[in-house]
Amino acid sequence: MTIGVVRVVGIGPGALDLMAPRALAALQQAEIIVGYRTYLNLVASCFNPKAEVLSSAMMQEVDRCRKALELAETGRDVALVCGGDPGIYAMAGLVFELAKNQGNRCRIEIIPGIAALNACAAVLGAPLMHDFAAISLSDLLTPWELIEKRLEAAASADFVTVLYNPKSKKRTSQIERAREIFLAHRAADTPVGIVHAAGREDETMQLCTLVNMLDASIGMQTTVTIGNSQTFFWENRMITPRGYAGKYSI
Repeated sequence: MTIGVVRVVGIGPGALDLMAPRALAALQQAEIIVGYRTYLNLVASCFNPKAEVLSSAMMQEVDRCRKALELAETGRDVALVCGGDPGIYAMAGLVFELAKNQGNRCRIEIIPGIAALNACAAVLGAPLMHDFAAISLSDLLTPWELIEKRLEAAASADFVTVLYNPKSKKRTSQIERAREIFLAHRAADTPVGIVHAAGREDETMQLCTLVNMLDASIGMQTTVTIGNSQTFFWENRMITPRGYAGKYSI
C-alpha cells in the first residue's frame, strides 16, 4: 500500500509574496487541500487546479486534522493549510497528537511560514530585538489561571511580550487584566504596538502606551506587542535596543 503524506503548510500572514517557496510548491502539487476557508481564500490562486479542496469553518481544527490524516492513510498527497506558522498556535502539534493516538503511518511534513509576531514586528519596526515572550489570551484551551501566571512572569521579567488572541466579542476582560498585570511592573508610558491583519490588504498599525492601549481598536485579527523597559518610539516606529550602545560606540 502506498503511504501518503500530510504537509502542514504555513502560508504566513496572507500576502502571497510573504509565503515560502516550499509552501507554494506544496499547494501546487497537493491532490487534496484542507483548511479553514478564510485561509484557503487567501491563497486559492496557488492551488493545484486539479486538487480537491475541503474547507470548513472556525473551531473545527480537530476535524480538519483528522480528515487530512485519514486521506493521507489512503496514499494521497494532502496539504493542510494554516495561517502564519503551523508550529506556533496552529495545527502542527495537533496533527502529531492525533497521528500518535490513532496509530497513523502516513508521512507528516511541517512547512514553516512567517508567524504573526514576525509579520507584526516588521510593520512596527524592530520591537523584538531582545528577549521576548508570546502569550495567547484565549482561555478556550488553556485555563485563565495559568495564562495569568504566564503574564505575571513575562511582565516581571521585563520581556517584550506579544499577545495573541487579545480580544473577541465574547472575551473582553482578558486584555483588561493583562494590562493591569503589566502596569504593576512597567511604566505607564511603556510603548505598545497594535497591528491588525499584518500583510493583508486591510492591514492597520497603531502606536500607543500601556496606560491607554485599551483605547485602541483590538480584536481577534489583532496582535498586541508590549515593549520592555528599554523600548522606545522613533519616526512612527517601535524599537527595542539589543544592547549595542552599551558595548560599542554607535
